[in-house]
Amino acid sequence: MRLFVIARHGQSTLNVEERVNGDPSLEIALTERGEEEARRLGLELAHIPIDRCVCTRFPRTRQTAELALAGRSLVPEVEPLLDDVRVGELEGGTLAEYRAWKQGRARDEPFPGGESLNDAARRYAGALERLLGGGGTTVLVICHEIPLRYTVNAAAGSDVLDRPARSMANATPYLFSEDALARAAARIVELVGARPAVLDQRA
Repeated sequence: MRLFVIARHGQSTLNVEERVNGDPSLEIALTERGEEEARRLGLELAHIPIDRCVCTRFPRTRQTAELALAGRSLVPEVEPLLDDVRVGELEGGTLAEYRAWKQGRARDEPFPGGESLNDAARRYAGALERLLGGGGTTVLVICHEIPLRYTVNAAAGSDVLDRPARSMANATPYLFSEDALARAAARIVELVGARPAVLDQRA
């Protein structure tokens, strides 16, 4: 049986500042607490024979993966489809500004200069399908709060990607069987509609 362990990155400096970041080219590092969270994740997974690790293009996910994998000869692979939501002109803004912009808008409306939440969800469904089609018996995935939240809720068959799970703790492992991950991918597509996931490599 294949096992997928998915976790959000450790606490970053922008988590503390309550600001948003959808641009992977920016060097947003983990805080000291975030580094400790990543090491704790490594301890929690110490006795699982992980044979593949996937992270996003964001430095905070790679840093978390490397700290969690310390002592293992495993190099994280990059999966851009799991990148955080591209927020365009809201980049670096506060969470309050981000939430205020979303208020009353449809999920298909893109952030100014960015992508829509539904387009991000379609990316995530594509990423899950690629994970399923790739190698590895036990796969560690380090990503961001939104793709993790969507995966948890979709696997449970929720009618809303943002509920019932809302806030995903940093560096906390969530376990999925192959069937559960396939169910999550299919449910996301069912909820937001199928469309090829287009990734802007300049993001």
